Amino acid sequence: MRVHNEEYRRFYERKYQETPKHPHKRACVLTARKLVRLVYAHLKVRRGEYLCRAGDPFGAIYAIRSGFFKSECIFEDGRCQIMGFHIPGEMAGVDGIESGRYTCNAVALEDAEVCVIPLLRLQEALPEMHALQHVFHQILGREIARRHGTMVLLGAMHADQRLAAFLLNLSQRFGSRGRTASSFELPMTRGDIGSFLGLKLETVSRSFTRLKDSALLAAEQRRIRLLDTAGLRQIVAQRPVRGTTGHRTRRLDS
Repeated sequence: MRVHNEEYRRFYERKYQETPKHPHKRACVLTARKLVRLVYAHLKVRRGEYLCRAGDPFGAIYAIRSGFFKSECIFEDGRCQIMGFHIPGEMAGVDGIESGRYTCNAVALEDAEVCVIPLLRLQEALPEMHALQHVFHQILGREIARRHGTMVLLGAMHADQRLAAFLLNLSQRFGSRGRTASSFELPMTRGDIGSFLGLKLETVSRSFTRLKDSALLAAEQRRIRLLDTAGLRQIVAQRPVRGTTGHRTRRLDS
């Protein structure tokens, strides 16, 4: 469902109507005013619907206003691999920038809403907006860092470390966007988490149980409360024990 952009544009124009005196804040507000003009439409995406599909021509990126998304790749043999999760305030569809086609499916894990920023508008605006160029360099840099972090996560950590690192990463991302960092919902299934972390479903469940029994977190259905972030960081910092079982290595070159 497409929501006409005019009412949102008027809202944000009112929001950024006053120009601050501080040079940095003034630059941010002026950039925000220009970014608002790039948004073509707002889409409401229902749970389970695709925002974009692997192989489709890259036509837009999507700024997530509400809801959770997962990126997944379906291989020729039918295997589904979760490549990442996207929360409100982040971008989806960025994987299509390099090749000109989306490389992953982006699927809504719950009812969501996104801002559509078409490729044509980006191409027209980037040469004139140095601040916007900086923003997209940051986006691409975070994507590269995320992929590198995933490789490290899967290559050197045992199951509890992987899960602790995953939860701490989500906490940091929520906190950086002004949300509660210590308590949040996980709309993805344990199977999705296992696919992303390279773990079997039962291994993910056992790791959650061990972290709960160690008073590091509390879980009520899908809501997670981090009770001891320092303890979770200690687990992540542990050196892996040779011969650790209970996890499988995910192929990153598939």
